[in-house]
Amino acid sequence: MENGTHVNHQGGGGGGGGGLVDTTAATITIKGILSLLLQNVDEAESKKRLISLGMGDPTAFSCFHTTHIAQEAVVDAIQSDKFNGYSPTVGLPQTRRAIAEYLSRDLPYNLTTDDVFVTSGCTQAIDVTLAMLARPGANILLPRPGFPIYELCSAFRNLEVRHFDLLQESGWEVNLDAVEALADQNTVAMVIVNPGNPCGNVYSYQHLEKIAETAKKLRILVIADEVYGHLAFGDKPFVPMGVFGSTVPVLTLGSLSKRWIVPGWRLGWFVTTDPCGTFRKPKVIERIKKYFDILGGPATFIQAAVPSILEKTEEVFFKKTIYLLKQSSDICSDRIKDIPCLTCPNKPEGSMAVMVKLDLSLLEDISDDIDFCFKLAKEESVIFLPGTAVGLKNWIRVTFAADPPSLEEAFRRTKSFYQRHAKKL
Repeated sequence: MENGTHVNHQGGGGGGGGGLVDTTAATITIKGILSLLLQNVDEAESKKRLISLGMGDPTAFSCFHTTHIAQEAVVDAIQSDKFNGYSPTVGLPQTRRAIAEYLSRDLPYNLTTDDVFVTSGCTQAIDVTLAMLARPGANILLPRPGFPIYELCSAFRNLEVRHFDLLQESGWEVNLDAVEALADQNTVAMVIVNPGNPCGNVYSYQHLEKIAETAKKLRILVIADEVYGHLAFGDKPFVPMGVFGSTVPVLTLGSLSKRWIVPGWRLGWFVTTDPCGTFRKPKVIERIKKYFDILGGPATFIQAAVPSILEKTEEVFFKKTIYLLKQSSDICSDRIKDIPCLTCPNKPEGSMAVMVKLDLSLLEDISDDIDFCFKLAKEESVIFLPGTAVGLKNWIRVTFAADPPSLEEAFRRTKSFYQRHAKKL
């Protein structure tokens, strides 16, 4: 999905409707495509309940819920009657300090309160980052497949997007040769997402070190999207990119959303993991602070709950979440093996999603990934995200953060869908 490629696709063939899907890279959004897919679902006609494995919101399934520590911290903040007013635009001091201490646990240096800026979820942190880096003629290097919000924000900021491929045969590692070939004197940064969305990969220490060395050589920043930080359940542990902050300046983006299973609380952070002080120049700090003056941050009482949430959440809660994700990812990988037109070449190691390859040669009347997903939604009330939405045509992204019975049923229906649409020998 090259930036500027424009495809209009009539979703839901066979009279299914679904509307036009604009797959221009600069305008595509996951929520936009999922909304169109939902419109194509007819539960009354199919007599099947909707199972959506299209969005990374585990709260839709009863087996995933946040810790009582988080709930009690929010209630305490509200009942204190101290957090009903405005907060400082960069965030409450105690919230910034708590986030700095939380992230510092995994770093070889300590972050300070001044390194942390509180945002309304990780999406706002992305927007802040690109706004700070934008200048006439600048370009940014984004992974493909990737998270389309980066393309959308770049378009609004007039940042030219250049894509480097993630190498499926190497566990979705960054193609560093491509990064070097794409970068020039106007390149401001490269983005990495670890643990990976949409691929479910986790980068090794050694690969992150190579990324840092490449970025240093090219004299560009690394934007580390770690919204799925610590959600790793394979052989490789999660290593924050900030570990290499002394090699190359790193902007770390994250949130409570995934690890604490509270995406609706909209509590994120934009952090300068940069012990060498590139971002501590007075003019840089002043520009960041002024930009935050025009933003609306998270609710003050949610910010006030953060110190207790980060300090008091017990390890058993995190271990349970990891167990559930590992269990559901295994079900996902195993059931896909039973559907001939789908292949999962890389078993998920982290996050909540995985990329699955679609073999159109085995299907009679399916033209591409978008057609597959629209017809599946209409006929089976199952929603997957077309790979086109994340830059990989004729793949699909499956979100496996769901309860086992829903996953089993979703793949049973998908197998039935395949059998109906399979090419006759």
